Amino acid sequence: MQLMANRRLTLTQAWQSVKIVKVVKLVKKGALTVLVSALLGCASQNHVEKVIHDDSVINYADVEGYEDRFTNIYGEFDDYPVTCEDDCYPANPIISCKEEMQSCLYNGEHPKVSLDTGYTVTWLGHASFVIDTPSGEQFLIDPVFEQFDWPVNWAFRLAEGFNRNPAVPLSHEKKAQTDAVLYSHIHYDHFNKDDIGELGNTPTYLVPLGFAEHFPKGGFTIKEMAWYASQKVSQTTAHFVPAHHFSNRILVPFIHEDNNATLWGGWVLENNGKTLFFAGDTGYSPHFKDIHERFGDIDVCLLPIASYFSEESPKFYRKVHTTPEDAITAAEDLQCGVVIPWGYGNSSWRMGDKTSHSALFRLLHMKDKLNTPIPWYVLNEGDSVSF
Repeated sequence: MQLMANRRLTLTQAWQSVKIVKVVKLVKKGALTVLVSALLGCASQNHVEKVIHDDSVINYADVEGYEDRFTNIYGEFDDYPVTCEDDCYPANPIISCKEEMQSCLYNGEHPKVSLDTGYTVTWLGHASFVIDTPSGEQFLIDPVFEQFDWPVNWAFRLAEGFNRNPAVPLSHEKKAQTDAVLYSHIHYDHFNKDDIGELGNTPTYLVPLGFAEHFPKGGFTIKEMAWYASQKVSQTTAHFVPAHHFSNRILVPFIHEDNNATLWGGWVLENNGKTLFFAGDTGYSPHFKDIHERFGDIDVCLLPIASYFSEESPKFYRKVHTTPEDAITAAEDLQCGVVIPWGYGNSSWRMGDKTSHSALFRLLHMKDKLNTPIPWYVLNEGDSVSF
């Protein structure tokens, strides 16, 4: 179902429309995880707060019977400025691969970047990042350390499909230093319930609206946020911003579905006037210009470049995932000081991709073709960089 009609609500209407639903029990894989979850569940209720400001934005579907479901601001947008048509994946000597565009390492020189933001970015793989801020806070963004969560992991194991090389591990000491965990949306490759047990209830969890019901009980501090809502974490402010995507997690035909029942988006971190933007899964739309209008030029941009390829449904895949050339356009809309691409790689699931690194080959090709002045800083999984 495509819930594309847009209806912008006032703050009062938004509060009336947001539903609090029953917390469902989590089924965990592994006896130890089940035990830990049970103990946490007996410990205490979660602390859930909805964060919606006067200038926050919530779009609900204008579809009878689904008025409580979210939808994109620019639901009908399909006017892409640039599209690669031919020879989009030429060979490139600065990427070494074991197979054609598969199992690769980037060996190119990095651009010189004249920034002094104080942010350190570590890419764990796929969409997972560790962000260390200028004032010493540590944020985890979309941490997924292993495979898909239950029950999809069982289905994929039986089908022998889509398992990935695990993301770069994060030590227990490093996990314990986490001040806040930020999730962009509920999809399995961005949110894994097992990771909540590992990270514990010490960090603050910043999530989209409708997200908290997917947490186990255990004294977790959860802030559910509308688009353009903000939350202070020590000296850093996290702003939840729009993305052009969708959400779902549960599909039991004729019994239950949760299409677009939770919101989706990206994050802008702001510390002493310095900004870092994580786009989340998103297609290209004017929402990037909207974000720039609110926050000005973004210093560090983490933009997705993968999961756009589909022979069966190319229009849908591009609608909800940026191609490399769409990401280049988005970086120019945002006036990024530097861009780190993500979504491709040896720790990706290759959903909507020709190979593990095809998106990176296309990015380097289109970056040269479009002659973009914005520097792109390409990482391999596990790499860190400070700007």
